[in-house]
Parts: sequence; structure tokens; C-alpha cells
Amino acid sequence: MHSAQIAPDGSRIRWAEIPGAQPTRVYIHGLGASSTPYYAQPLAHPALSGHRSLLIDMLGFGISDRPAHAAYTLEMHADGLARALEQAAVSDADVVAHSMGGTVAIMLAARHPQLVRRLVLVDPALDPVHPLPTRKRPGSSGIGVYHTEKEFLDHGWDETLEFVGPEWAATMRLAGPQALYRSAMNLLRGTMPTVREHLDELTIPRTLLYPAADGPRFDADRLAASGVEVVAIPNCGHNIMLDNVAGFALAVRAALRD
Repeated sequence: MHSAQIAPDGSRIRWAEIPGAQPTRVYIHGLGASSTPYYAQPLAHPALSGHRSLLIDMLGFGISDRPAHAAYTLEMHADGLARALEQAAVSDADVVAHSMGGTVAIMLAARHPQLVRRLVLVDPALDPVHPLPTRKRPGSSGIGVYHTEKEFLDHGWDETLEFVGPEWAATMRLAGPQALYRSAMNLLRGTMPTVREHLDELTIPRTLLYPAADGPRFDADRLAASGVEVVAIPNCGHNIMLDNVAGFALAVRAALRD
């Protein structure tokens, strides 16, 4: 395990590292996840072996620290990763990022361009979205929303862990409750400029992987106009790297082939 202090209060980001050839590859998890459980199996596939690889956990998640006072904005996540990568002597890396991690990776490339040479976005959240399952309110036929952080901490944390099922809960329970809630709310609020605008303006190679089962993407024309290569992966859901290990590994290798 490796770590880097990324805040004056001593908070540290941690990662597992696999030695190998350059360029370095950085793998970033999604909301309530952790990079090692999500990426370890694909990295054992021959298509992805041989490169220096960092399976890094964002502040608030996985094996990284979980300070209760942090804001957990998308910008904060990107800047924290940047400080960790700089201390790990990483520059000009290939970044592979899933879901909310894809959103953060776009911010990382926009704010710290010296660190990112190529992006592989794995079913990323490109638009403001509420990513947390929410509890049913008494007398309601629908799913309610945790309007406040206190409500989430009082009721939503345990209910969310129960609702998401044992697989997601296995990594979500490692997250700080404040980190989970604030990260989700900041995904909902979005950024200015928007994440899509940042993605449009990037000039580095960018590939977006998404589940073929979702059907044609509504934003396919905009992505193509921005130079983003879009690849549909069969036999998977949102967690592409877990559902179709070989398909994911081969698609990432193709995206990162020199």
C-alpha cells in the first residue's frame, strides 16, 4: 500500500500499485466504491498487464482517509488526486475512470493537464445526477430524497447500505458517510463550466465505454463532434469491468494502444 498526504490536516490518499512499464496507468473508482476490488481482475488479464498501474482511492472512500469536515466537491477530488499523483512521481498518465470517477477524471485532466495524456471513461456521469438510492417515505408510492445531510446520516446511511445489496455495500461501507453524501450532492449540483464542457474542450485522446444493453446514446453526435471515441461493450451493466472482464480489458487496451 502507498499513500500521500494531500491536505494540511494530514489526510492521506492511498493506493495499491503494480510495477511495470511506462506510461503509468491510473485507475479511479466510482461513488461508494474502491479501485482495487473493481479493477484487480481486469488488470490480471493479459491485455492490461505489464504497465505501472495505480489503483487509487479518492479521499473519503476505500482505503483513503475519510475526514468528516471535507467538502468533497468534484474539484476537491480532482485536486486531491493531483497532489497524490505528483507525490507518486506520476505525470502524463493514462487514466481509466468509472462512473463518478469518470467525472472526476475529466476535472483532473482539465485542471491538471500535465498529469493526463489519455482518458478512458467507463460509463461516466457526464450530467448532474442523483446517484444514491433513496428511501421510501411512509405513505409514498415512490422513492423519496434525503433532503439534508442530517437526514441521510440519521436514516439514509443504513438504509442505503441495505438497499444497494451486498456487492456494492461491501465497498460502500468503507466510505465516510459525509463523503458519500456530499460527493453525491456535488454530482447533482454539477460544476461551472459543466463537466460536458470540460470534456468537449479537452484535446487529449478520449474513449468512452458504455453498456451495449443501454442502446444508442442520446449524446452520440456531441461526443463524436468533440472527438470522443464511443465504444459499446456487450454483456454488461454499469459495472463493465466486473460484468465483462475480458471485454473491458480488450477495450481499454485498444483505447490505450500507441
